Amino acid sequence: MAKVSIIIPTYNVEMYLVECMESVVNQTLKDIEIICINDGSTDGSLEILKSYAQKDDRIVLVDKENGGYGIGMNIGLDKATGEYIGIVEPDDFIPLNMYSDLYEKAVENDLDFIKADFYRFKRDSETEDMELVYNHLSPNKEDYNIVFNPSETPKAIRYIMNTWSGIYKRSFIEEFHIRHNETPGASFQDNGFWFQTFAYAKRGMIIDKPYYMNRRDNPNSSVHNKEKVYCMNVEYDHIRELLVRDKEVWERFRSMYWLKKYNNYMGTIKRIGEEYKREYVHRFSDEFKRGLELGELDESVFTKISWSNIQFITKDPNGFYMKKVATPVKVRRLTKKVEKLEKQNAKLQNDIKIIKGSRSYRLGWFMLTIPRKIKALFKGNK
Repeated sequence: MAKVSIIIPTYNVEMYLVECMESVVNQTLKDIEIICINDGSTDGSLEILKSYAQKDDRIVLVDKENGGYGIGMNIGLDKATGEYIGIVEPDDFIPLNMYSDLYEKAVENDLDFIKADFYRFKRDSETEDMELVYNHLSPNKEDYNIVFNPSETPKAIRYIMNTWSGIYKRSFIEEFHIRHNETPGASFQDNGFWFQTFAYAKRGMIIDKPYYMNRRDNPNSSVHNKEKVYCMNVEYDHIRELLVRDKEVWERFRSMYWLKKYNNYMGTIKRIGEEYKREYVHRFSDEFKRGLELGELDESVFTKISWSNIQFITKDPNGFYMKKVATPVKVRRLTKKVEKLEKQNAKLQNDIKIIKGSRSYRLGWFMLTIPRKIKALFKGNK
C-alpha cells in the first residue's frame, strides 16, 4: 500500500500539465500512487499523461468521456489504495517535499486530515515573472499546529476553502463515504467534499507553512467562467442534503453553512456575466428569504455589512441589484465619497449653528461689532 495516493483530475490543461506532473513524480516521498483522470480532454493532455505513465509505473491512468469534475474525482477516490489521499489540480504544482512533510506530520499525530497554508500565483506571459500571494488558512495563529476536532469546531469552516492543500486518511474518507457531487457539467464541487471532511473528522490539523502553488491566471478556470451561473446554488443544495441527514450535524454546522453560502453567492455575482446578474440576485434573495423564514440564519456569524446586505437583498432585490450590482464600482465609490462629504458638511453646518447660538459667540460678536459701529459713526460725523 502506497503512503499517499495523489489524484490529478485533468481536462484540457496541456499548457500547464507538464509542470504539474514534474512536481508530482519527483516528490521526495517516493512511495506514492499517482491517479490521473483524463476527463475527455480534446487537447494534448491525454498524450502528456500517457508519456508519463509509460515511464513511471506508479501512475494509474484513467481515460474517460467528459463527465465533469465530481465524477472524475470520485473515480480517483474509488481507485485510491494509499494510506492517505492528496489532490493536485492539473494547472497547479507543488514543492517536492510537500507530501513527505504532510505525511510525516499526519502519521505522527494520527490525523484524519492535515492542511497547510498555500500560495496563489500568476505568471507574466512575457517575462515569466511570478506574482506570489501567501494565503493563511486562518487569520488566528492559535489555530495552527495543534490537533483539533473539526466535527466539534464549526468555526473552522471559516478557514479558506480548498481540498488540495493537504491530505486525508483514506480509511476516514471511506468510513463516511465522502465523495463529490456528480452533477454533470457543474463546477465548485469541491465545496461539498470540504464540508463533509470537516463535519465528520475527529482529528485535524492546519500548519502555518505554505506548500501548494495555486494558479490564478488560467483563463479556463471555473473561477473565471461567466456562463456557469447556478453551479454554486446546485452545490449548496447538495451540501444541505448531506448535512440534514444527521440532525446533530445540521444543527452544529447550520450557521456556518449559511455563512459560506452567502460568501460564495456574493462571489458568484462578481463572477457571472452582466446579463445574468439581475436574475441571480432574485434567486439569491428567494433562497435567503426562505432561510430567514425558517430561522436558520445566525446574525452573530456575519459581519455587520454582510448582515445588512442580507436584509437589503431579501427585502428589495431590485434595489440591491441597482445600488450594489448594476452601478459600476467607480460610481459607487464616488457616490460613497460624496455621501461622506455631504455628511461632513452637514455636521460642520450644525457645528456652526451651535457655535453661533452660544453665549460666548454672541458676546464676542457684540464686543467686536459695537466698536466698529462707533468708529464708523465718528467718521461719518466728520
